[in-house]
Amino acid sequence: MAACQAEVPTSEQTWLKTAETFIQETLCPTDKEPNVQLTQLVIDCVKTVWSSQGSNQGYTLPLSYSFVSVQDLRTHQQLPCCSHLSWSSSAYQAWAQEAGPNVTPLARERLLLLGTLTDLSGDVEQERRDGSLYVRDNTGILGCELIDLDLSWLGHLFLFPNWSYLPPARGNFSGEGHLELWDTPVPVLPLTISPGPPTPIPVLYTESASHILRLRIKPRGVHRNLAGKLVRLSALVKSQRKSYFVLSLGESSSEVSETASHVSIVVQIPAQLVWHRALWPGKDYVLTELRVSRVRGHRYRVWTTSPSSRVLPLKPECVEELEMDLEGPLLEVYPKPLPTPSNSQDRMGQRGLVRDSTLLSYSGTVTGVLNDAAGLYELDGKLGLCLAYQQFRGLRRVMRPGVCLELQDVHLLQSVGGGTRRPVLAPCLRGAVLFRGFSRQKPGTLSSHQAFGASLYEQLVWERQLGLPLYLWAAKALEELAFKLCPHVLRYQQFLQPSFPGNPGPGLQLLAPSLDLLAPPGSPIRKAHVEILQELHQCPLQKYAQLQTPYSFPALATFKDEVQRRAWASFDPKTLLPLPEASHLPSCQLNHRLAWSWVCLQPSSFQPAQVLLGVLVASSHKGCLQLRDQSGSLHCLLLAKHSQPLTDPRLLGCLVRAEKFQLIAERSVRSSFPSWNELSTPGFIQKQQTRIYVQIFLADALILPVPKFCLHSATCATPQTDSTCPDGPHIEQSRLFLLSHKEALMKRNFCVPEGANQEVPKPTLCFYVSGSWLGGTQKKEGTGWGPPEPQRNEDKDQKVLLIFLGSSVRWFEFLHPGQVYRLLAPGPPTSMLFEKDDSSCTSQRPLELAGCVSCLTVQDNWTLELESSQDIPDVLATNKALPESSLTDLLSGNVTNSLVSFSAEILSRMTCEPLLTPLQTKPGNTEAMRGCVKLTVALQTADCDFPPHLDIYIEEPYLPPLLGLLPGARVHFVQLEKRVSREDALVRTPLAPRRHL
Repeated sequence: MAACQAEVPTSEQTWLKTAETFIQETLCPTDKEPNVQLTQLVIDCVKTVWSSQGSNQGYTLPLSYSFVSVQDLRTHQQLPCCSHLSWSSSAYQAWAQEAGPNVTPLARERLLLLGTLTDLSGDVEQERRDGSLYVRDNTGILGCELIDLDLSWLGHLFLFPNWSYLPPARGNFSGEGHLELWDTPVPVLPLTISPGPPTPIPVLYTESASHILRLRIKPRGVHRNLAGKLVRLSALVKSQRKSYFVLSLGESSSEVSETASHVSIVVQIPAQLVWHRALWPGKDYVLTELRVSRVRGHRYRVWTTSPSSRVLPLKPECVEELEMDLEGPLLEVYPKPLPTPSNSQDRMGQRGLVRDSTLLSYSGTVTGVLNDAAGLYELDGKLGLCLAYQQFRGLRRVMRPGVCLELQDVHLLQSVGGGTRRPVLAPCLRGAVLFRGFSRQKPGTLSSHQAFGASLYEQLVWERQLGLPLYLWAAKALEELAFKLCPHVLRYQQFLQPSFPGNPGPGLQLLAPSLDLLAPPGSPIRKAHVEILQELHQCPLQKYAQLQTPYSFPALATFKDEVQRRAWASFDPKTLLPLPEASHLPSCQLNHRLAWSWVCLQPSSFQPAQVLLGVLVASSHKGCLQLRDQSGSLHCLLLAKHSQPLTDPRLLGCLVRAEKFQLIAERSVRSSFPSWNELSTPGFIQKQQTRIYVQIFLADALILPVPKFCLHSATCATPQTDSTCPDGPHIEQSRLFLLSHKEALMKRNFCVPEGANQEVPKPTLCFYVSGSWLGGTQKKEGTGWGPPEPQRNEDKDQKVLLIFLGSSVRWFEFLHPGQVYRLLAPGPPTSMLFEKDDSSCTSQRPLELAGCVSCLTVQDNWTLELESSQDIPDVLATNKALPESSLTDLLSGNVTNSLVSFSAEILSRMTCEPLLTPLQTKPGNTEAMRGCVKLTVALQTADCDFPPHLDIYIEEPYLPPLLGLLPGARVHFVQLEKRVSREDALVRTPLAPRRHL
């Protein structure tokens, strides 16, 4: 060989030297001397394949190609690629163009791949065989797919002339890529084929083999050979205990049907599982050394393979039918199957027509990936394909547009509903999905909701036992939820993680209320061997009912747009102002009556029913709660039943899911209708505004805490919850205080501190609370709080006024008198942090009214926690009842008690001119529509049978009014200012109303 190399050009000599080194290191046994013969055989094999292309331009060696090892592919090849040694450049171009228009074909790399084809993934043979194929060399092992496997190839060294390599896809946590072997591999060494059994082989055909299974006396210790046409091939089932598949042989002249005679054979020997890749339905085979046994859980006997069994092509000249005495008592015939266990499609069938799926075989091409993790694809642009009812994890890595499939015994379901309009093909465990051609296309980048969640979708099928219509809806619903929440609220991996005992996944938690109603847990677990072997086939895909889409999870922005559209579509001035009353109203009153109206939408008004879902946040700009997803936000009025206020700030940052709610659209109109007769003329409306929000009872909502993690999100970007992105242990200090009084949320002026910008400050949205400190400052110690620090002056009054402005306004909805709160400040301990006096930045009037001598501004990064008052003696005696003024104080003309509190039901609401109209404002001016809101209420009192009616006027700076002040709402008003009009009518303006609807 050295003499030969001396005569060749330098480039070929270099290539040969590199090849020799590679072969010795990668292919030769590591514990033996260099094998010169093997090196020459490999090079000769490469030359033979290279010369077969016919356009090698006189080169005897593929100098542009380099050898690649398994380790090199796994480590350095980060992009999908293909290599075709036997192809010219023009042949590759033609091959790439056949991938289709507007697609990117696999990039061509000039690489030479050699290795041993094996079904062993490790050194221990029996424990590491599961039917998978691998290419192995000295550097490692790599999974592969091969269209037409010859079992005699296993264990031999091959050159793979045409192949593609796909790196691990997104969501593939194994981190393993795989090979797709396009053409027949070329053996480097002559194949050594083990001799078959002596011919002629005595065989049993289908009828005799089936009769033996029905004999009452089981044949003992006798192995038989069975021959026939492969009429059915089940899926390869892998369980924790054993892996197996079932094949069925029929008469060579028979067609595949439910009534045709056939016999099933269970293959469960680990070394024989690879047969599943070599068997072709429709071909004739002989299976040797079979025995009769009983499968656990199956009532009747079946044929199974033995360790010495082989599968051979059936050649009529090499077999002869075995004559046997088949006389003897028979077992009873197969009984009628028991009724199908109740499952989701049966329950849905109570509301719709139950249909039978059609069992058929189909060949087609994958044209789209709908949801790879859920096993949903598109076939031939017109059919859906669902692989979820098989164990398809091994198939997923190959599935992409361009793959050609042959589906055996697949169920066809039409009009399944649940948001799916096209017919769907779905194989159960009895059917088989066989690859008949790999894709030439480069894999597209899967979106995150398609890449993650495979285990969760498996739980929906195998544990929740969902039928196909409901499964398709659940997959679509999870996709909607992922678009709403990921990645800014939850990572896709977190949202789509499977559920474990005591640790349910967020995605399934959000779907569980709907699934529990549509498919209650407790359905029998699928038994794979019964599903495959039972004569009268039963599986979750056999019967189904069309599913009307039960729920939808709309994006909040889309939902708001729809509510606004409906609100104005139903706006009719003549309906709001009936003729007998409105026909005599002057223009100014007419327009004031139209200036405000509202509409309430219930979930039942939407089809399908809408489920509201979002993260509960508090707006520091509006001072109210909001539900927020990635599309936008929706104002939210979250109410506790039995007139109990929301007091726990831990609700902030939680996911809120609600099926029962009220959607409110408040419509504001600026108009100039001259009279009732022109109300149908829209040209008199100058401006329209809408305020949309949702009212939810806390008891009707599912509240889920969001796992804390460091990510760019709304909850981390703004301090809406307690510190969510800390590094290391918490360093905090805190102080308890008892809240005794809360002022209304409104815009207020603050004086400018010394040294600050002297520009006139704008009014700031803020509120005050007053209360008392309960002890001194406490520091964080482990997971708890240390003892309070001693006070410097024990005699000093502990009353304090807390100012909430800026971002700290978010706490307004959770602060209520009579409750104990803990004020937390992050960061290293700072002396006197909670005793800094900010009274110079506000007037003394609020301090005097609250009876406080100092005030403290709550910083933006401070947080609040609700504390139990059970262990605080001073708090137990505090009266937490809502303040109520007597009926005498409310109705008397005495102005000494000018601040009153009471509960009332709102009877009506309208826009009117302010009570104190400025001189420059002309009566009837439409600008006055936003100047005042008038509420007419009925007092809730037990002292009289006919509750008196009062008028409440809400003016600037209390506008716009708080959410929920609607006719029919029961509201508790706290410390409203009582005034007496000239006509001795009682009017009031609010300071701090508390809403209870």
